[in-house]
Amino acid sequence: MLLSSSSVFPEPTAAAFEMAATVGYDGLEVMVWTDAVSQDAGALKGLADHYGVPVLSVHAPCLLVTQRVWSSDPWERLTRAAQLAESLGAPTVVVHPPFTWQRDYAKNFAAGLAKVRDRHPDLTFAVENMFPVKMAGRWFVPYTPGWDPTETGFDAYTLDLSHCAASRIDSLDMADKMGAGLRHVHLGDGSGEGRDEHLVPGRGNQPCAELLRSLAARGFTGSVACEINTRKAASRAVREADLRESLEFARRHLAGSSRPAVKA
Repeated sequence: MLLSSSSVFPEPTAAAFEMAATVGYDGLEVMVWTDAVSQDAGALKGLADHYGVPVLSVHAPCLLVTQRVWSSDPWERLTRAAQLAESLGAPTVVVHPPFTWQRDYAKNFAAGLAKVRDRHPDLTFAVENMFPVKMAGRWFVPYTPGWDPTETGFDAYTLDLSHCAASRIDSLDMADKMGAGLRHVHLGDGSGEGRDEHLVPGRGNQPCAELLRSLAARGFTGSVACEINTRKAASRAVREADLRESLEFARRHLAGSSRPAVKA
């Protein structure tokens, strides 16, 4: 079980290592963003060694607020994320589908991603399911060709349960669509109100427990990262309590995950 460093925001990346160690997570997913530490392999290695918490996945800077991190060129940002992952020994890079205004990037995304993967054959580039957004009373999709990467088809996917809630779909159905390509999970929850909430698992309406229990039977061999929103936590103690509740939820239901019986 990994802790996404985004789960401790607005505290910095360094705090994520400290809290992961305190609560008992097995590793960290680093969200590369404007925090300089999140972009620095040396700093991250030092924190990983100090706290005994390895970095096991890297989230490329794909958010609106990270469009200038490292470079304005999305291919350069993805390449730098891959290099960071390799230097840290992290096997997985999480990437979002292109925004609609990234026309050249979107036009060549599938082919370009395949080329990046060929240059970094030991890494898994797991494309994440996103969601439509509502503005001024109207729904629109800010991603090209869409928010559901399985409609295009990629070798590897990240299943985000909060994004499923925002899309008003069932995460079990999305896992079925991803099939053998399901390589990474962002564990959170949502109420289905059409917005990305990243609730503590079990506090929304997604089948979080059922999804976790189904992973072994799906042949899943990837990692699960807790990605929750603790921005409104009143204190560090409250934030750690939410992280602990999420970890206990995950381990309880992952322990109940079983592979299908083998017939004699």
